[in-house]
Amino acid sequence: MSVYDAEEQQRIDALKDWWAQWGTLVFAGLIVFLVGIAGAQGWRYYQKQQVVKAETLFVSVQKVAQETAATKDWKKLSAAATALADKYPSTFYATDAQLMAAKAAFDGKDLAEARKHLQWVVDKGTASHQPIARVRLAAVLLDEKKYDDALKMLDGVKGEGFVSLAADLKGDIFAAQGRRDEARAAYEVAVDKADQRSPLKPISQVKLDAFGGASEKPADKAAEAKGDKGEKGEKGAKGEKSNDKQADVKTDASGAKK
Repeated sequence: MSVYDAEEQQRIDALKDWWAQWGTLVFAGLIVFLVGIAGAQGWRYYQKQQVVKAETLFVSVQKVAQETAATKDWKKLSAAATALADKYPSTFYATDAQLMAAKAAFDGKDLAEARKHLQWVVDKGTASHQPIARVRLAAVLLDEKKYDDALKMLDGVKGEGFVSLAADLKGDIFAAQGRRDEARAAYEVAVDKADQRSPLKPISQVKLDAFGGASEKPADKAAEAKGDKGEKGEKGAKGEKSNDKQADVKTDASGAKK
């Protein structure tokens, strides 16, 4: 038993030595871990509360928007949307409110105010809404005749769902600048990329037709050239057959004279 007691004591002493050397570090790591968990939970709770408060404020913004539709006083809606964005900028509701205010300002012919709200969405809004904000902002810049700025704004539009819309607007910008070939190419992209059920497709097609219609693709040219060659070859073969028949008739006639 004394041997086992001695071994046990050695293990206890070794553990004490290890704890004396590393105990403080282990304890500090445990504290950091627990604080991290508490911080993450606290942050999630804070974000949830922000969303709830933003939603409550957004309801009031929607009421203002309804009033604006009747009174055409878009400035009140602009102020409400700005207040929501200042308090809860990271929420979806802030982005949606900014888009609503931009539309109201645009309808009210205040392009500068519409541009301000749309620029906010481009810079700070939710990622899913930034492409449509870019397209709308480019349309505002087009109305302001800031063509180069409008094109740069459209260059930042990402996502297959917005390719056709951006291309159609690019065509309008090029057309306004008198750049017919580029306008035609942009409208062609808009038609090609638009979904068959998209209401934009026939509109882009009308614009494309007004600029001369779709350009002839290399594949179409190759097919046309191949068809021409085949037609010429067929005509040549028919000509040879006709010549052979004429030669046979002459031979028969010569034999008959003899």
